[in-house]
Amino acid sequence: MGLPLAKLVKAKKISFSSLSGKALAIDAFNAIYQFLALIRRGSGVPLTDSHGRVTSHLNGLLFRTVRLIELGIRPVYVFDGPPPDFKRRTLEERRAIKEKAEREWVEALARGDFRTAWAKAVQTSRLTPSMADDAKRLLDLMGVPWVQAPREGEAQAAHMAARGGVWAAASQDYDSLLFGSPRLVRNVTITGKRYYRKRPGYYRLEPELIVLEDLLSSLGVTREQLVDMAILMGTDYNEGVRGIGPVRALKLIREHGSLERIIEETGLRPDPDLDLEAIRKFFLNPPVTDDYRLERRPPDEEGLLRFLCDERDFSRRRVRSAIDRLRAATTPEGGGSLEDFW
Repeated sequence: MGLPLAKLVKAKKISFSSLSGKALAIDAFNAIYQFLALIRRGSGVPLTDSHGRVTSHLNGLLFRTVRLIELGIRPVYVFDGPPPDFKRRTLEERRAIKEKAEREWVEALARGDFRTAWAKAVQTSRLTPSMADDAKRLLDLMGVPWVQAPREGEAQAAHMAARGGVWAAASQDYDSLLFGSPRLVRNVTITGKRYYRKRPGYYRLEPELIVLEDLLSSLGVTREQLVDMAILMGTDYNEGVRGIGPVRALKLIREHGSLERIIEETGLRPDPDLDLEAIRKFFLNPPVTDDYRLERRPPDEEGLLRFLCDERDFSRRRVRSAIDRLRAATTPEGGGSLEDFW
């Protein structure tokens, strides 16, 4: 779901060239879900191999990562661990939404309504453990580092950015800011276009930068108060108060100062069945790890061909082209340098 902060955030449009030489901790699941949603055939069916295994995520991960490296960006993908217990209800709700969308997708296909079918198809994406394992295997073969988070990938990415191990977290969601990332970069893993959900079409996207310190200053709140605003609106871990969006949440926090005082003085209380203090603490001090190494390795060219072409039915010509581009960007013989990469 992500935090609905768009109305309050004044993001700065930036160029990809401004990100050259910078390491970005990319929320892997966020990026992979984008690939699963958008890389589909005309009827909304995802790409698959001859055994019926979905390959949309591998397609997107391969070619988008190569492009980022060509642009001089140093990608590090951060994978989610097990979700916290209080996220269970959100996951169940998402599962129900997907199941409903799948039924509506089939119905739309049956009546020949391909526009509706596409819109419903993008809501049906599922990321299985085997797909995540395949993504990690692909990154290993490409020589691109990845990190396994203890819990939420966005929390781990934010921690890495706060420690200075990377320049920024990269995700479409704003939650990295709640977890304390000093910078958030959006629109990095999308190919400069964004999907119109109501019809199969796109509009132009550019990278944008949000600096946490600047955001807090412009809103006149602390990070703790930003977390309280999020809990009021609703997060991945709790339902918010009906009718409270970002503008009203900001007004309430400015008037009352904290979630506790809002509850005490207005009677507004989000999700009475949950421990709101535990959710607040999860945002402010989430489980993270420092046990990782950001090491770029030469690509395993033969391994990539075996995995993608022999096992997953990718076009050998297209994979060889991606390998040539990767070699050119990262090896001395291609004009690039691993030393420049990290």
